[in-house]
Amino acid sequence: MKALITGITGQDGSYLAEFLLDKGYEVLGMVRRSSTESFERINHIKDRLTLVQADLLDQLSIIRLIEENHPDEVYNLASQSFVPTSWAQPVLTGEFNALGVTKMLEAIRLVDSSIKFYQASSSEMFGRVAEVPQTEKTPFYPRSPYGVAKVYGHWITVNYRESYGIPACSGILFNHESPRRGLEFVTRKITNGVARIKSGLSDKLALGNLDAKRDWGFAGDYVRAMWLMLQCDPMEDLVIATGRTHSVKDFVRAAFARVDLDYKNYVVTDPKYVRPAEVDLLLGDASRAANVLGWKPSVSFEELVHIMVDADMERLSSERPT
Repeated sequence: MKALITGITGQDGSYLAEFLLDKGYEVLGMVRRSSTESFERINHIKDRLTLVQADLLDQLSIIRLIEENHPDEVYNLASQSFVPTSWAQPVLTGEFNALGVTKMLEAIRLVDSSIKFYQASSSEMFGRVAEVPQTEKTPFYPRSPYGVAKVYGHWITVNYRESYGIPACSGILFNHESPRRGLEFVTRKITNGVARIKSGLSDKLALGNLDAKRDWGFAGDYVRAMWLMLQCDPMEDLVIATGRTHSVKDFVRAAFARVDLDYKNYVVTDPKYVRPAEVDLLLGDASRAANVLGWKPSVSFEELVHIMVDADMERLSSERPT
C-alpha cells in the first residue's frame, strides 16, 4: 500500500507517517518548496520516506503529483492550523483549508476516483455549540475564519463522496496534543513555559482565557483513528474525542503540579491572547467511532500533560551547555 500525507512535517503528519511505516506502507510526504524547510518532526524517519513537492494552492502541481505517484490513500492534513492566525490571515486560511481540499479532491476525481481520501476536519467547526456533547449530528456554528474554512472542507468532502463516488471521509477530531505540538499552541506554550520556569529561565507565563474548555487527547491515538476510517466500507464522517473536557486552567494546574509548583505564583492573563470570538466549550462523543472502528483513546488527560511537561523538561536540559 502507498499513502500520500499532506502536512507530513506537522504534528499529526509525523505520527501518521510513523504509524503507516510500521504497517508496511510506502509513505509519500507532500512538502512545499521553501527556502527554510523544517523537517524536525520527521528527521528520525526521513530516510524511510519519499518527499515530493507540490502546493495546495497550485492545482496543476497536485494533479501531477497524483498522476506520477498514484497513491492508494491520501491523508489531507495540510492546513493553516493555528486558529488565532486565521483572524490575521483569513483569506489565506480559506485558500488552504477550504479551496486546498477541493483541489486535492478534484485531482483525485480527474486521475483516479478510487483513491481513498481522508480530510482532517476539526471540532472548531462546532464553535458556539448547539448541544453538549457534540456528535456527528450536531450542527456547525464556527467562531473563527479557521472554523469556517474547515466547515467548507468538510462539506466539499461529503459532496465529492456523494456526487462522484470517491471513497472519502472526514475525521472530526477534537483537540489532540503531544510533545511535537507547535510552541504557538496553548498546550505546548504551557508545558514549555512550565519547563522554562522550573529551569530558572523565566518567571512568568502569560496566557489568555483560562476558562475555555476543551476535549484533549493524544495525537498518537488520533492518527490511528484516521487509518481505521479509511479501512471502512462504506465510509462515513466520525467524531474522534476522549469524551472528557478540561479547562485551560485545569491544564495549567496539572502542568505546574508535575514539577511541584503552584501555577498561581507564575501565571498572568494578557488580553492580547483572547480571541475576538471565543469557543467556550468543546466535548466530543466518540461512541460512534468506538462502535464502527473499535477505536478508543489510550492516553488520559493527566498522562498527556505529564508526557508533554517531561519532554519539555528533557529538551531544555539537553540544550543547556555542559
